[in-house]
Amino acid sequence: MSFYYLILYFICTLCTIYSHPSTKKTDLPIKFFSREDWNATPASHMTPLSTPVAYVVVHHTYLPPACNSHEECVTAMRGMQNYHNSLGWGDIGYNFCIGSDGGVYEGRGWENKGIHAGPANGVSVGICLIGDWRVSSPPEEMIAATLALIEIGVARGSIKADYKVIGHSQAMKTECPGAALSNIISKWEHFSNTFTRDNKRL
Repeated sequence: MSFYYLILYFICTLCTIYSHPSTKKTDLPIKFFSREDWNATPASHMTPLSTPVAYVVVHHTYLPPACNSHEECVTAMRGMQNYHNSLGWGDIGYNFCIGSDGGVYEGRGWENKGIHAGPANGVSVGICLIGDWRVSSPPEEMIAATLALIEIGVARGSIKADYKVIGHSQAMKTECPGAALSNIISKWEHFSNTFTRDNKRL
């Protein structure tokens, strides 16, 4: 299935789903895996996120590498959570992570503030594309799932309709989300060249 038809399918399915408020998890137009699905340990600390947020921050992991199966992605999620817990973050830092097959893994979810982009944490949802996307480009399924997840966030009122997409490097000094992925998101409709918080350009 071409990338164009993947996006068209996701958008059409979203329109159907959000005309029916009783949508169940299994009705989502993405392969969604809850915290229970990847055997997350309970968070030791969470701060509510004030929604809807104005930004979506895109990340890559660099390490762990890209995961191409549910089993590999579960291992990646557990590894990231363990590492982030060792830093005293209280849980995995991202709101959501995405595997190479387009599987979406719940991190802190829609309602909790992430620890992923410094000054952008309180005004954004952080979505991490698992893998090293400095040179190689993410698979089309991964990009399509990312865009579909953002639209779900808008439809449920967690992300503003006029949201802005930025890469991690636009909020902090880092290579993340990698040059190849940065090039991709720079072409998205909602991409912003700058990140501004509290009327201060960063």
